[in-house]
Amino acid sequence: MTQLSRPFYRVCLVLAFAAAALTVGCSKKPVASTPPPVSAPPPARPTVSLTADPTTINKGETVTLHWSSTNATQLTIAPEVGAVAPEGSTKVSPADSTTYSITASGPGGSADSSVRISVNAPAPPPAVVEHNATLEEMFLKEMRDAYFDLDKADLRSDARTALAKSADFMRGYPQLKVVVEGHCDERGSTEYNLALGDRRAAAVKQYLVGLGIGADRISTVSYGKEKPACMESNEECWQKNRRGHFVMAK
Repeated sequence: MTQLSRPFYRVCLVLAFAAAALTVGCSKKPVASTPPPVSAPPPARPTVSLTADPTTINKGETVTLHWSSTNATQLTIAPEVGAVAPEGSTKVSPADSTTYSITASGPGGSADSSVRISVNAPAPPPAVVEHNATLEEMFLKEMRDAYFDLDKADLRSDARTALAKSADFMRGYPQLKVVVEGHCDERGSTEYNLALGDRRAAAVKQYLVGLGIGADRISTVSYGKEKPACMESNEECWQKNRRGHFVMAK
């Protein structure tokens, strides 16, 4: 009996150790792995836009500026406007042509936008004459007669130079209207000289119109040889009478 139990006892002992080892191995817990750290995304870069309505004005008028932005915490409009909300509008009245700029900043950086406002300068006022006597004095000084050759109605170079100066004076006084008188020397018949004087006055008017003076500001008349400026019978005197002469229109 004793001899049979010893081998049986050894077998039972081996099985017990095996069962214990299996139990310890199954009860071991796995080691958990640490997840990698997650990095935060960078802040978004701001955007901004600036527009104007209208973009061209006359001096003294106003313009409405409109703007909008994203991802911005601070916005400033220059010149003069200063800090503004992320979105809005305001009115400005620039005295001269001006470029308005908006700068938007935030955690993600900065952005800007600009718009140009053009201001039309007023036209200079026309020259004002204090009284008629002053204008008449300047008229007599600045308006130059055009002189002609014998039996001619075409303009000489000296006549064109004189008429250019007369046109300059008339441009400065747009309210001024003139009468061009056509004159001749004493030689030839009355009828011939009236026709010649008419052609001379017409030549003067045509040249002034070509220089930009309105035709409605110039009228013509011929006096032929009836109103001489010089009464002597010599070439020097006759030359003074062959002319296109200016007088102020009433």
